[in-house]
Amino acid sequence: MKTFSRLIWVILLIFGSAYAQQEKGIVGRNNWLTNWTEFNPNQVDYGEATEILNGNITADTKLIKRNVYLLLGSVFVTNNATLTIEPGTVIIGDYESKASLTICRGSKIIADGLETDPIVFTSNRSVKKSGDWGGLIILGDAPTNKFGNGSVASYYTQLNSASYGNTNYGGENLNSNSGILRYVRIEYAGKRLKNVGYFNGLLLASVGNETIFENIMISYSAGNSFEVIGGEVNLNKAVSYKSSSDDFKFNYGVQCKISNSLAIRSPYVSSNKGARCLQVNSYDKREEVDLTKKGSSVIATNLTLVNDSDNLDSDINMGLVKEAVFVGENALLDMNKSVISGFNPAVIFENKIVVNQENLEKIKFSDMYFNNCNGNIFIENNSNNEDLENWYGNTAFFNVYSKGKNSETFIDFKNAKRPDFRLRINKIIATNDLSRE
Repeated sequence: MKTFSRLIWVILLIFGSAYAQQEKGIVGRNNWLTNWTEFNPNQVDYGEATEILNGNITADTKLIKRNVYLLLGSVFVTNNATLTIEPGTVIIGDYESKASLTICRGSKIIADGLETDPIVFTSNRSVKKSGDWGGLIILGDAPTNKFGNGSVASYYTQLNSASYGNTNYGGENLNSNSGILRYVRIEYAGKRLKNVGYFNGLLLASVGNETIFENIMISYSAGNSFEVIGGEVNLNKAVSYKSSSDDFKFNYGVQCKISNSLAIRSPYVSSNKGARCLQVNSYDKREEVDLTKKGSSVIATNLTLVNDSDNLDSDINMGLVKEAVFVGENALLDMNKSVISGFNPAVIFENKIVVNQENLEKIKFSDMYFNNCNGNIFIENNSNNEDLENWYGNTAFFNVYSKGKNSETFIDFKNAKRPDFRLRINKIIATNDLSRE
């Protein structure tokens, strides 16, 4: 298997001419991945813990850079308290105690790192692996489409009765504010829970639109990297790297805008049940939601979804590569100016979705670059996608279909031999907040 350094060289390639038109990918003089990201976190020595975080944080608390904190067991920020974390602070999740940090409804986290001094959540094991510790959970009081409010109590082992209230989420306040996550890395999260499943790297439940999420990287999560349940959330410059489960999962009436973001999958670390870059559902079971409320709506702009595969055909035949995007019944997805490269196929609609104009107008793909996928857009368990191909292949959508390798996708087209092809490509150059001339 090729090393990531080879792929990242392709994606981050700075082309010879500073004034050349740039193709898809994370490139340019203002490359937003610079400084704060880390694609080899197992090679970083974060030092030994000097302070312990455990139990409930019930008053305003500040974590400072000069300390390294050991997160022990299930830690809750409660009682409307604010947890502030200085730039450059390291928080190490304990493996044995299934450590996790939960920001309860009404409380806040202010983790406002810097490009040159990000805040890091990572594992305390000497050889780090996916699922070493729990993860970060933020609970708010914005609405979902569920009947009543929700709870994440099942994520915690040996939870005492007095703490059950700390696990609830939901309300009616779309404008609620749970704080800031900016220039933050979360590594090796997603601990497996008996009879439940996995923690996520970052779980946002009923989080309101005043909360800020920018420049967040989640690496090697055994559960979903980003999972968003209900609420109204804006994600900008989010990175999911080699998650075992979904990269970005949205459910239960969430209203979300996600932009300038990146997911890199590896067929060799994905769950054997299959995992996607982007999954949009309005519910798991129809009977658990109020259908008079809004279903999930995701507006996705400038995303790059890449499968890092040496031999795509072989990996597909072995069942290691699935679709990049899954859209469920009664969900809305508007995806534009984005790359989907190296999947089987690019997109699948749940089989409950009827192919008609009303539904197709709720699921939009425009200015897209579909590259080297084993098929483009299908209904689940149906190999006949002629209607979908005709619809999304209409020139009005400016979608481009290519069969080039990743090394050919993330290139400068200034010397392209097909000017007409280059012209169409240039309509969708804006991917990932590129610096363009």
